[in-house]
Amino acid sequence: MKISLVALAVFAVVAASAAGALASGRALATTSHGVTTKTVKVVMHDPGCHWFMVNGKYRTKKTVQANRVKLVNLDEAALKVTTAHGTRRIQVGRSIVVGQGVYRITMVGQAPDDNHLHLTVN
Repeated sequence: MKISLVALAVFAVVAASAAGALASGRALATTSHGVTTKTVKVVMHDPGCHWFMVNGKYRTKKTVQANRVKLVNLDEAALKVTTAHGTRRIQVGRSIVVGQGVYRITMVGQAPDDNHLHLTVN
């Protein structure tokens, strides 16, 4: 019974503060501020080992119009994401978020004839 009373009290406080903000003419704050995040998938496909999946097609270059990009590694090994500021790794099944810039993506320990991916985020 105590848990339900605590939950009811928390709900009442939140509802009262939201009603007070709306009654005073102020909208509740949001955290998006126009930031767009798009998802880019790196997948395994022969020949060439790893590719960007773009609308059901395999590509080695991709340009994205967004503030941030969530880069997802669906390849068979870890990926190295290199930019002018350094290198980050993405383990298999994981993702990282990158900002605007130019990125070169290679697989850790890849053969010299495998694909080198190029991602541009504008």
